[in-house]
Amino acid sequence: MRNDHTTPVEKERPPTLTRRRLLVAAGALALAPVLRAGEASGGTHRTVTIEGMMFKPPQLSVKRGDRNTWVNNDLFPHTVTAAGVFDSHEIAASKSWSYVASRAGNYAYRCTLHPTMNARLIVT
Repeated sequence: MRNDHTTPVEKERPPTLTRRRLLVAAGALALAPVLRAGEASGGTHRTVTIEGMMFKPPQLSVKRGDRNTWVNNDLFPHTVTAAGVFDSHEIAASKSWSYVASRAGNYAYRCTLHPTMNARLIVT
């Protein structure tokens, strides 16, 4: 018995680039030199821990382009402030703040909320 309700076999379509895929591909190509330049700069990620009312380590030597992150492990807010150079404003408990060192120098910084908390960032 013949089945008259058969569906025709669809022809396979050749792959096409949709507009969205084309835009994503173009964006990736445009960003490639920027991403490679960031890798070539050799920027390193450094971490300073804030706990026990101290910056650990109390002195950190980095290179220009390095990303430095301060992580507040205390139960109350702190700041990371080098007058005229960088200022984190209040970093809440369990939060962090990052700064990319752009100028060479020897920077004393402190917590403006707790004046006994001092440390140094040396950028070469």
